[in-house]
Amino acid sequence: MKKFAFILFLIGWNLSAMAQKPTRLDSIKVIPLDTVYWKRSAQAGINLNQGSFSSNWKGGGVNSIALGAFFNAKSDYMQRRFNWTSEAQLQYGIVKNQGQDSRKNVDRIFLDTKVGYRLNQVWLAFGNINFLSQFATGYRYEALPGGGERNVLISNFFAPAYLTESMGLEYKPTTYFNLQFGLGTIRQTFVTDDAISIGVPTRYGVLPGKTVRNEFAFQLIANFDRNVAENLNVKARYQMFANYSTLNAIDHRLDVSLTAKVNRFVNVSLTGIVLYDKDQDNAIQYSQGLAIGFLYSF
Repeated sequence: MKKFAFILFLIGWNLSAMAQKPTRLDSIKVIPLDTVYWKRSAQAGINLNQGSFSSNWKGGGVNSIALGAFFNAKSDYMQRRFNWTSEAQLQYGIVKNQGQDSRKNVDRIFLDTKVGYRLNQVWLAFGNINFLSQFATGYRYEALPGGGERNVLISNFFAPAYLTESMGLEYKPTTYFNLQFGLGTIRQTFVTDDAISIGVPTRYGVLPGKTVRNEFAFQLIANFDRNVAENLNVKARYQMFANYSTLNAIDHRLDVSLTAKVNRFVNVSLTGIVLYDKDQDNAIQYSQGLAIGFLYSF
């Protein structure tokens, strides 16, 4: 009986000591995952350009007004070696010149998501899915011999559209620059509007009677996104796409934007695109835009 009482005493003493002394689990501070690993940002805005001239203005010109809207969003998840980044860029704008119907001057759907696993301080293995298309119909405007012009349909929503799946290695020495080497890349080109006749018979590389083309390729992507001054941001994305079966016709695309914040809600942006794709045109294509507008970040 005494031995049993002694054993109960020892058990009670140990339990009391454990209750007074915190364990390792008690000392761990639990922090919500959402506040530790996620970085999210988004921007929405409206751009407006306008010009008007008197009837006797000797410098020449045409009355015009342009209106555009955009939405950009990005999320970045990082936990130890695992990284998941997603980005969306949606843009659409129209311009109305006196004596002409309204025409679009910007139209873009860009969706991108990438999962990476860090191998060391600067190298990651990644898998990426990217989608690129436009919202509305696109036309080429041709002057008629007797005056006036005609509209020739050259593009539409999902005509073309590009869906790209890529796996490979990523070099990321800093937070604002990275290089992606897509050693195994597959791209689908969609043309779902039979009324489009550009580039007949291939139509953006899609064969007659088909709506999709598959390509196996090597892809190189370079991204740069940094504030070079207090209120000045430079963002650039270069993409090279080399079909393994047609290495003599490599696609190149460069997107650059320069954004200056005037104040919290007003910004000025200069954008430019340079594109070379023989499935679209044998010559280099480019576009440029300058706008001032309202910007809201959240």
